Amino acid sequence: MTTPHDANTNQIANANLTFGQRIKSIVGGSAGNLVEYYDWYVYSAFTLYFAPVFFPQSSGTIQLLQAAVIFALGFFMRPLGAWMMGIYSDRKGRKAGLTLSVALMSIGSLVIAFLPTYNSIGLIAPIILLIARLLQGLSLGGEYGASATYLSELATPKNRGFYASFQYITLISGQLIALAVLLILQATLSKEDLQAWGWRIPFFIGAVLAITVLWIRRNMIETEQSVAAQKRGESKKSSAFALFKQYPKEALKVFFLTAGGTLSFYAYTTYTQKFLVNTSGFSKETATEINACAVLFFMILQPIAGHLSDRFGKKVMITFFGIGGVLFTYPLFTMLSGTNNPYTAFFLIAAGLLITTGYTSINVIAKSELFPAHIRSLGVALPYALATSIFGGTTEAVGLLFKNFNFESGFYIYISAMIAISAGTYIFTKNPEQLDKDKI
Repeated sequence: MTTPHDANTNQIANANLTFGQRIKSIVGGSAGNLVEYYDWYVYSAFTLYFAPVFFPQSSGTIQLLQAAVIFALGFFMRPLGAWMMGIYSDRKGRKAGLTLSVALMSIGSLVIAFLPTYNSIGLIAPIILLIARLLQGLSLGGEYGASATYLSELATPKNRGFYASFQYITLISGQLIALAVLLILQATLSKEDLQAWGWRIPFFIGAVLAITVLWIRRNMIETEQSVAAQKRGESKKSSAFALFKQYPKEALKVFFLTAGGTLSFYAYTTYTQKFLVNTSGFSKETATEINACAVLFFMILQPIAGHLSDRFGKKVMITFFGIGGVLFTYPLFTMLSGTNNPYTAFFLIAAGLLITTGYTSINVIAKSELFPAHIRSLGVALPYALATSIFGGTTEAVGLLFKNFNFESGFYIYISAMIAISAGTYIFTKNPEQLDKDKI
């Protein structure tokens, strides 16, 4: 049934939006990913400097381990955040969910930036650090589903892939900004200054980025599908029980589509930096430069691939991802392990990221279209968060485990197999195109 527009509000998306208005809202809807991945890299990159500040004096390894445990706990809060924030976004609207998500990000970063040291307040310091990371974990868990849903609903049918590509553009931008901050601070501050106070700078930057996104999102429009679902009272039906009872196949499809995609993404964007040092023998500085150039190339690919998915279809792109991943992952990593040429290393990683783009270019739309509007945020967010925690979050650990057992090629096989499962899940099952049915 068609739901009429509310004549008294200009906060509802419609087909008459100008290109500029639509782009502004799409940037706002996807910009939280920038903060998310900036925060992800910053905490990990600066652990060497702040771990001794927050934990009792002990060996450096123990201090790093304690910081890593907090990092992991924050990561595994993402499914809980996806559940809570997904329901909130379905019931209160996409704009409300996105605004709350980025507000929590900002609070978490500010808390860490101002947090007193262990020498000042004792065990309260690591406890507050843990609370801040858990808060950010809740935020990050809901960000993907809310932004993916918002982008898919706001985009025009003929340009969904192109508009949805902004999510990965901002996501990768967060990685690059974090990497740039690390390189600049290492070049301008001594190791002593970085450990004493310099490590706080990137968290201040994270808070400023989050506040900026929060300001942008205050002026975002709401989507028609979300408004209509709320007016019909359907938004109250969003719950984990309803999701797995009414849409179990769709939830599983999101989970398995994400599994291989997130594994490939983390393998080529984060793990390759360690791989270049531990396996290929590059210096840390050279490995960082190669990785940064490859990630920048990956970012440039996103709008191009999004446009191609609009023109040729999602199945073409995911088929490219599936065939390319299965056939070339093993040889790409094998050649990467044996090269000492930085240009060759870049092109090999870039080739892997090109293949991965077959997934990143369609994943937002492919997942969103599986669910009706009243449960869409939760349906996208929760299975995604679970798959990312299980497969994406363990990418480096699994890769290092295979290396430790002198069977590093097993890791290449593992990636290839998961890509095959992800691509097959999408290609060989029926896609309902629910988004098209939700036009109002």
